[in-house]
Amino acid sequence: MTLRLVTCYQRPVSRTLLQCRVIALVVWCFSTVTTVFAGDKNVNRVSLPDNVAQSSNAVRASSEFTLDVAAIDHDRILKAAEAALTIAPITITRFHAEHTAGGPNDFYSNGDYWWPDPTKPDGLPYIQRDGESNPNNFSRHRSAVRDLRDAVAALAAAYEITHDDRYAGKAAELLRVFFLDETTRMNPNLQYAQAIPGRSTGRGTGIIDGLHLAEVPLAIEALHESRPFSPVILAGLRQWFGQLSAWMTTSKNGQEEAAAKNNHAVAFWLQIACFARFTGDQARLTECRRQFKEVFVPNQMATDGSFPLELKRTKPYGYSIFQLDNMTTLCQVLSTPDDNLWKFELPDGRGIRKAVAYLYPFLADKSKWPLKPDVQAWEGWPTRQPSLLFAGIALHEHLYWELWKRLPPDPTNTEVRRNIAITQPILWLESVAATTAVTTNNKK
Repeated sequence: MTLRLVTCYQRPVSRTLLQCRVIALVVWCFSTVTTVFAGDKNVNRVSLPDNVAQSSNAVRASSEFTLDVAAIDHDRILKAAEAALTIAPITITRFHAEHTAGGPNDFYSNGDYWWPDPTKPDGLPYIQRDGESNPNNFSRHRSAVRDLRDAVAALAAAYEITHDDRYAGKAAELLRVFFLDETTRMNPNLQYAQAIPGRSTGRGTGIIDGLHLAEVPLAIEALHESRPFSPVILAGLRQWFGQLSAWMTTSKNGQEEAAAKNNHAVAFWLQIACFARFTGDQARLTECRRQFKEVFVPNQMATDGSFPLELKRTKPYGYSIFQLDNMTTLCQVLSTPDDNLWKFELPDGRGIRKAVAYLYPFLADKSKWPLKPDVQAWEGWPTRQPSLLFAGIALHEHLYWELWKRLPPDPTNTEVRRNIAITQPILWLESVAATTAVTTNNKK
């Protein structure tokens, strides 16, 4: 039996509300059947005319499945947005970092896996324990960035589905205080991120702390035409993210992180992709696409679709999920009709389709994971991973988005939350009005 999947992306009310209707048309013996031999098994493939969806003679039975992300997330979006309406403005300047080499407006954090040396009276210099996050490290600036992202993304998503200016007005206030007001703004750099007491005042690896900022430009794009969102605020935010992008691509720390051999480089270029799309920087967008095709797929992905450097870590399951989420999000942000990263493959077949296919069985059933459990946060994974949603839509794989719907959307584990860049998927779904037909095989 062959299923003809007709996938329609429609926007019924708001600008980024995506409805994905999957109409499975089960076609029986009256269609033209071509037998395809695969080894010693016969696979029946049905050849259908283009207008099969309208042809009642060709279809004996049908069922309709709807993926309506706004409807699925409606209650959680409004719950989070209503909570965000009540919060005070967020700023890193409220939290003094005792050991920072920067000023009150400079972001500061400590390296996750660095701990005081128990053999030294003052614990300095810190020593590394890979995969084990030190809960006593300074993390208030990280929390502030994440809280700002959570609130603004929820408010933007709520505005998308309601057009209620209350949400846009609150988001504009939060963004102005965090990014623009001189006394409370965060400076547009991550120079002092992931410092190591006794060793470093800030490292390139710390730029990954900015990944929680990646969703903010998409929230701004959803809000900027609302009445409370002034052109002055929009221009200031474009300037801020442009300055951060410039620092990331020209500073010593940024250049080191951009050239990392593992997930850090992917997270770096995902940030650049989101910021550059917001600021209209086509040169940086082009470089992001080059990195994906010429560096990440050939140098980081194995022929089976896994990422070997992530598998070598003490948390290989979590790192593999993190890497795949960011790789698929790069495809989501960067793909164009003329340069579709979802379809990009090397001659040996390596590409994002193979990467998702590799990890999917272990997301569906973690007990099948072939390696040891992660040393930390093993029970917290998986959640509603964006890789499943984005790949399910782009690659027409309904099993992916069906699994996405079943997984928990809002993790509570701090370590898991730290490694998730996307909180409101509807902000990442493009405005699309198109119909795509694909054919999948049902083997019995």
